Amino acid sequence: MTRPMLILIALILLPWLPGMPLFWVSLANQIGISAIVAMGLVVLTGIAGMTSFVQAGLMGFGAYAAALVAQSWGLSPWLGLPAALLASGLAAVLMGAVTLRLSGHYLALSTIAWGVSLYFLFVNLDILGRNDGLSGLPPLSVAGYRLIDVRASAMVIGVSLLLSFIATRNLLNSRWGRALHALQGGEVAAASAGVNLGQARLLAFVYAALLAGLAGWLFAHLQRAVSPNPFGLVAGIQYLLMAVLGGAGFLPGALLGAAIVVLVNNWLQDLLPLLLGAGVNAETVVFGAGLVVLLQAAPTGLWPLLARASAMAHHPQGRTALPAPSAPNATELLQATRLHRRFGGLVAVADLSLSLHKGEILGLIGPNGAGKSTSFNLLSGVDHPDSGRVMLAGTDATGLAAPEMAKLGLARSFQHARLVAGLSVIENVALGAHLRGTASPLQAILRRDRAEEAALFATAARALDRVGLLAEADRPATSLALGQQRLVEIARALAASPAVLLLDEPAAGLRHAEKQALAALLRQLAASGMGVLLVEHDMEFVMSLAHRLVVLDFGTVIAAGTPAEIRQSPAVIEAYLGAAA
Repeated sequence: MTRPMLILIALILLPWLPGMPLFWVSLANQIGISAIVAMGLVVLTGIAGMTSFVQAGLMGFGAYAAALVAQSWGLSPWLGLPAALLASGLAAVLMGAVTLRLSGHYLALSTIAWGVSLYFLFVNLDILGRNDGLSGLPPLSVAGYRLIDVRASAMVIGVSLLLSFIATRNLLNSRWGRALHALQGGEVAAASAGVNLGQARLLAFVYAALLAGLAGWLFAHLQRAVSPNPFGLVAGIQYLLMAVLGGAGFLPGALLGAAIVVLVNNWLQDLLPLLLGAGVNAETVVFGAGLVVLLQAAPTGLWPLLARASAMAHHPQGRTALPAPSAPNATELLQATRLHRRFGGLVAVADLSLSLHKGEILGLIGPNGAGKSTSFNLLSGVDHPDSGRVMLAGTDATGLAAPEMAKLGLARSFQHARLVAGLSVIENVALGAHLRGTASPLQAILRRDRAEEAALFATAARALDRVGLLAEADRPATSLALGQQRLVEIARALAASPAVLLLDEPAAGLRHAEKQALAALLRQLAASGMGVLLVEHDMEFVMSLAHRLVVLDFGTVIAAGTPAEIRQSPAVIEAYLGAAA
């Protein structure tokens, strides 16, 4: 059993220790409810990289929904739980449809606007009691026993916290969790692996809202009253501080941050009046100053320092890899016709035409700035042409986004390695097989995806073995040397079992023996029927490997043919060596 699980179980049992004062039990209840909200922010902000100040408002949706069910409609308080989850989740879907189109500080500012708007919504609706709110809520009851005592409430809160922790851990240790990790710094790579980025962002936003709704239901029946003040912008800022202070990228940090904020706030409320006088309200100033100092010392939060924790997830072990998808019937796997791309006054690609056949290795070469990487982006859906046409395995793929290209059987690597920080080597490779999994987020939360996860990781392990990096599987991906990171990207592409493989400078940073091993692997892939298109500056490597070459200069094709023909082309010699030579 892990240390965080032991801490959670201890928190559940804490109120029942002999002689435990009710005041401390009440504080434990506050910590538990706050930790559930902060846990959602670990997923949303720490993992997915989306800063949100609206969680208190979403918690208010859950609290008011529970109050309406139990008080206004006279139904069982337990029916308030699905109502709270539905209200918070639906509100998040509606907000996310507008808000999640933004990013960075624009997203954070929009959630501040939502937080303010929701507070005034609660204040001005008659059905919610305006400023007075709703009071006289019935307590939860089990088998006729009313959970009025704070110790009994603590049991419900503790169990809810434990289940929330387990559910969140399960979600993060799934293919959906890997997709959420990729939202922070690895979006282009994730999209090229088939991850629907909009769907992943909405998943994080809605999941955090559901945890806030659960906390709202617990809060309503713990206080037996609901009013707008606990759900304003200040409360939203405090919940975000809890996640950041504990360690926004670490799930146990939510519990640690909640405990620190609740206990320190309570301590300051008792201590500062004795030091400064009863009329001085300096708690916020002192707390804020202390927080700034603490975050200077521990910018990633306190949990990594205290626990020496690692962000790496334990992955299921499996021996059976996923079966390879059926190969496309088309002989011509990839065709580009007169692709044109302009950036302002710069023509990056002009009338690019090429074709890649089944079982062929095609090299795309040219001097620096010739438009090779731009061409790759146009072919893979990372960028879209101004004009021209792209056919992929007999399907018109012009203008399709990267996830759609991945569905059609295209995988790629990048000129500069794009690995997801915070994931291990094998988890990065497993991200490449995202489309080969079918388990839903709910199945992941309930751990009904274990067999599929084992197969995904067996597939990732096989891909790593093919590039010679299986021994590095559990290392942090960004700790590898540059050449090894490029091999991890190739393994990630292979995990998708693509029909078309695009490799952008795959041999850069590799030693001679590694280049030879890579060349042997690419020949093996081509022999199996895969089409390989590669950009490469190492002329010896690409000339000995490619069946045909296409040469670009200033975005225009100046030659195409076999390596022997390209070596003798006057246009190629001039482009590489200059007219004088």
